Amino acid sequence: LPFCPFFDRIWVRLDGKTVLITGANTGIGKETALDMAHDIYFKFYLGARVNLACRDMTRARIAADEIRQKSGNDNVVMKELDLASLQSVRDLARDIQVNEQRLDILINNAGIMMCSKWKTEDGFEMQFGVNHLGHFLLTNCLLDLLKKSAPSRIVIVSSLAHEKGRIHFDDISLNKNYCPIQSIILCTLCTGVTVYSLHPGHIRTELGRHWFPTLPFWKRILVIPIILLIKNPWQGAQTTIYCAVDESLANVSGLYYSDCAPKTPAPQALNDTTAKKLWDLSASMVGLA
Repeated sequence: LPFCPFFDRIWVRLDGKTVLITGANTGIGKETALDMAHDIYFKFYLGARVNLACRDMTRARIAADEIRQKSGNDNVVMKELDLASLQSVRDLARDIQVNEQRLDILINNAGIMMCSKWKTEDGFEMQFGVNHLGHFLLTNCLLDLLKKSAPSRIVIVSSLAHEKGRIHFDDISLNKNYCPIQSIILCTLCTGVTVYSLHPGHIRTELGRHWFPTLPFWKRILVIPIILLIKNPWQGAQTTIYCAVDESLANVSGLYYSDCAPKTPAPQALNDTTAKKLWDLSASMVGLA
């Protein structure tokens, strides 16, 4: 199957639970948020309190209104988050700690791909800063609340592209030899909370907005039919939703999923020494060490 709608989710309820989703105003993040608010197949109300953590608050407001209308759940709130700013990450974490009694599901969904050689507010390469460091800091800042709310889950939306990448520890921001695809990193956090990372598939979302305009016109013409054949955001959200709510995974942690099934990641993603080195470096870069 190209995607995996699991219809037995009618029995999964999230009443009284709180969810935080980054990048939830568009694409698979928005579809995931809608599903957390209700069951999109049977309109069976799940009752989750859904926090949409977004950089563009105007678009977040539009998305929140749409999700409330479609789900019948008014408990959908907007939170400002710019993952390219460590201060913004800390501000959001503090907001959640102060205003939320619990956090049951954290979905690190937001991301940027194939952009030009940009820097974050803190001087990090943009893809490394947003996709990894921003989420790394956010997760660590919220970890105590997640543990307090146990059983809780962290879901990390990653990419099959990690199979082609490697970590340049001697040039972590790729200042010497920048290549957009090399900046994509898979990182699964090891904590007392169950954690899942996943490849959502090739999806028709805004993630390719920096890549598509760089193509020559003739290549755009060739790519458009392919884009129309790949998964839409609803289909692309299914593995995220599966990892977030499926009860059969309650005692499973640290695995990588694709199409709602475990998948073996690339060997470089299974290297404990590299993982520890990346963790320590990341902690130092975001001021946790």
